[in-house]
Amino acid sequence: MSLVHREPLPAPPLYGASTVADVMTSAAAALGVEGFTNALALPASRRIAVVMVDGLGMPLLRKHAAHAPFLRESLDSARILSSAFPSTTAASLASLGTGLPPGQHGMVGYDVLDPAQDRVVNMLGRWDADVDPLSWQPHPTVFERVAAHLPVVTVSQPRFEDSPMTRAALRGATFAGAGTIHARIDAAAEHLAGAPSMLLYFYVNDLDKAGHRYGIDSPEWVRALEDLDAALKLLARRVPSDTLLLLTADHGMVDIPAAQRIDYSERADLLEGVAHTGGEPRMLHLYLDPDLSDGDRDALALRWHEAFGSRAWIITRAEAVAHGYFGAVSDAVLPRIGDLLVLAREGIALIDGRRVQPAAFEMVGQHGSLTRAERDIPLLTLPKPGAGRRRGGKGAGRG
Repeated sequence: MSLVHREPLPAPPLYGASTVADVMTSAAAALGVEGFTNALALPASRRIAVVMVDGLGMPLLRKHAAHAPFLRESLDSARILSSAFPSTTAASLASLGTGLPPGQHGMVGYDVLDPAQDRVVNMLGRWDADVDPLSWQPHPTVFERVAAHLPVVTVSQPRFEDSPMTRAALRGATFAGAGTIHARIDAAAEHLAGAPSMLLYFYVNDLDKAGHRYGIDSPEWVRALEDLDAALKLLARRVPSDTLLLLTADHGMVDIPAAQRIDYSERADLLEGVAHTGGEPRMLHLYLDPDLSDGDRDALALRWHEAFGSRAWIITRAEAVAHGYFGAVSDAVLPRIGDLLVLAREGIALIDGRRVQPAAFEMVGQHGSLTRAERDIPLLTLPKPGAGRRRGGKGAGRG
């Protein structure tokens, strides 16, 4: 199956240099733990806290910076990183937690094919009961490796403590769960103050939920950003003074009008020869019938090009691997990637109405593809309030 592209393909994420996969490994190196590379050149520190804000893309932060005065102070010295591919939570959190590209950790989409069962399984909140997280993602996590040398703590909502996602890609840390953001700030401050050296991970997902439900330009999203900004200012005030406090994200987001949330299952010609569909509405995995002839595969790809080629990049698995979108891909992970991938370039979301609840068509904010709005994420060094900081001072480096 060979495809002709109307638009140049985007550059792949630079795994090992400037992606979400390099944040925790660089933090470990900055803490002096051997065996890690400080790809992001973080300063040597005794305590490092990494705040992961789900859904806070760099373009969004810049656009709405007036509503985040505390975070705005760090923008001049911010660095732009790339999410993992696809630009979705499962892939990026797994890369953050393991330091590996998706082609190695195997969480290559929101839901993907499990070749052993020949069925599509979820990688985020609804894991298949027959999928073992430790078998699906067997590589040691950064937390497991660092915990052999110094304390590692995760601060998050209690429901994530034993989630399949945690067990797959974020295992190895002492878990401190608390229901409210202020209770989590208390927990983070107490743990950081209780040890001379520590790596701490702090997860926040309120912004992502507001974006999906209401959209990134909605009053609800802006209010969530304002609340986040105030909470992070409080966190910076509470942590020990020698803490390097970093902020990053897993992906950005774009708003998709209701008329452009397209149910492609209504097009029978687009599903002829497709055994399974997976991924997300802006980055589809299409798994083809293994008995489909080369001619029929080419014909199917052509039909997708005719339908959406002016608004999406449509590439084969081989092309995606060759371009390095998933990083180096292991033999075990390769069949989890679709034979044909559809990456939205413009403002569309492609939904398989046979597999989702009606509420999926009500989701305003979307992500998953390779546009800058979806893939560009920040790395900020958060200042200590009242510590004599100056605008444009020392930070995480300029991207």
